[in-house]
Amino acid sequence: MSETLQTTDLGASDADLLAQTSTAVRIAGSVLRERFGEVVRHRTREELTRALAANDDTALDILRPRLTHLRPDAGWVEDELDGGALPPGEWWVVDPAEGNVNHLHALPEWAVTATLVRENQPVLTAVHLPLTGETCTALTGAGAHLDGRPLHVSWTTDLGLSIVATSQARPDEDEKVVRRVGSSITAMLFDALVVRTSVPATLHLLNVAAGRIDAFWQFAGARADLLPGALLVTEAGGQISDAGGRPWTPRSESFLAAAPGVHAEAVTTLSR
Repeated sequence: MSETLQTTDLGASDADLLAQTSTAVRIAGSVLRERFGEVVRHRTREELTRALAANDDTALDILRPRLTHLRPDAGWVEDELDGGALPPGEWWVVDPAEGNVNHLHALPEWAVTATLVRENQPVLTAVHLPLTGETCTALTGAGAHLDGRPLHVSWTTDLGLSIVATSQARPDEDEKVVRRVGSSITAMLFDALVVRTSVPATLHLLNVAAGRIDAFWQFAGARADLLPGALLVTEAGGQISDAGGRPWTPRSESFLAAAPGVHAEAVTTLSR
């Protein structure tokens, strides 16, 4: 696709919107890939913040006009760290550099994501991994796919045989959340086979959707790091809830995505 915007029928189907959203995240990802390689040196939090913003702005310069062109009346979530419910209507929830801090440290775990939310329900999402060239997509009622191949969560039924994962939602969490994260990791170390801890959440959730790992949980969190993966996992046959097994919404204080065969066990472990 050329760098020029293509004309879009405002009555386009969600499948058409997803195809063009996928193109947008791939273009943004290619630009971020050109910026990737060396560790970006920083000596202060202010220098780090400026470097993070530079990556975000580079990708947003591509994503914002393309996605706004697709849905001119949709709102735009300005802060990818925001949580909670959205106002009525359609919204683009975008993380222009999901795992941005990894990008700056020359670590490979980062992506570009864009999710269209309608009346607080994600209806389509595209997650592009520029270093592998992979693009994961999900459309409500149409399944989740990796480069066009259907995804399905794992068939595991024993948490003791499971690889599970968690992530830090954001820097500078309050002490209550930090201690809850620590105790949950300890509990999972006793009950699961292997526990992975890293950022960003979206890549763990992609792995749950693909059946590579069996469960992911997180305390606190933002819309941009949970909504894409929530739709991927749901459309791949997984279960989404809060850590106590209750229905998850963006207002929830915890999040759990798991293969159906280990969801109940994971809830029991995280509820201790």
